[in-house]
Amino acid sequence: MATAALSSRFDGLRFAGVAILSLVALAWSTPLLWMAIASFRPQSFGGLDMASLAPNFRPTLANYVEALDSADFAGLYLNTAIVCLGILAVQLVTITLAGYAFARLEFRGRTLFFYAFLLQLMLVPPILIVPNLVTITRLGLYDHLVAVMAPYFASAFGVFLMRQTFRTIPRDFEEAAAVEGAAWWQVVIHVLAPLARPGLVAFSIVSVVAHWNEFLWPLMVISSTENQTLTIGLASFTRGAESASQWGVIAAGTFLVAAPLLTAFALFQRQFVNSFLFSGVK
Repeated sequence: MATAALSSRFDGLRFAGVAILSLVALAWSTPLLWMAIASFRPQSFGGLDMASLAPNFRPTLANYVEALDSADFAGLYLNTAIVCLGILAVQLVTITLAGYAFARLEFRGRTLFFYAFLLQLMLVPPILIVPNLVTITRLGLYDHLVAVMAPYFASAFGVFLMRQTFRTIPRDFEEAAAVEGAAWWQVVIHVLAPLARPGLVAFSIVSVVAHWNEFLWPLMVISSTENQTLTIGLASFTRGAESASQWGVIAAGTFLVAAPLLTAFALFQRQFVNSFLFSGVK
């Protein structure tokens, strides 16, 4: 009987936990649901109320058509993809090499340098806008996509993640490669990097999501329309749509910006979660 009572109590706690998590998930998904409904709602319905869900409500793609006609989303997607993939490509090289140096190489002051490097995590990004903007201007990179990418080529979080990942890999693999005559860079590329794949994938997810949604820095260094990223283009597009109270068009434009990340997460959800679990990211 004691076992049955304990099992019943456990089932009750599990049900309560699922109910609480469901409510939290519903609360977090409310803005997304509002955006989805508003984007498919005819402009004649006005504000989002119960009329939007009435039996005579018929979803329409007119808002998406108007949004695509109102902004060059193809160019915005291309610029954003170039920025995100360009940053990620350089970051994967820098964080792998720096993580290897801090995890495997022995040199004086290694721990001190590592903690000093991590101080970057304590800095609020807007603090660095002025010195970064001055540097970009002096280098002649203003209003170029490289200007958006340059400040992010190194990542303190990425270095920390790769250092911790490399420290979990036994040295036996490196020693075996060294016996076969492999150089240190061959060990990093052909031995450590493949074994550290979960950490690299987890960092890649964080990097792409962060820079896909980046707004303030691109706004500071991009002035021409042809070099705008999605967030800047969406802001310009939204200002025009707000003046005409075209909330459905605004929702459609916002959904177009978020759609690639939402689609990627829906298709590769298991891989995303597994990468964070294996890399030790909480």
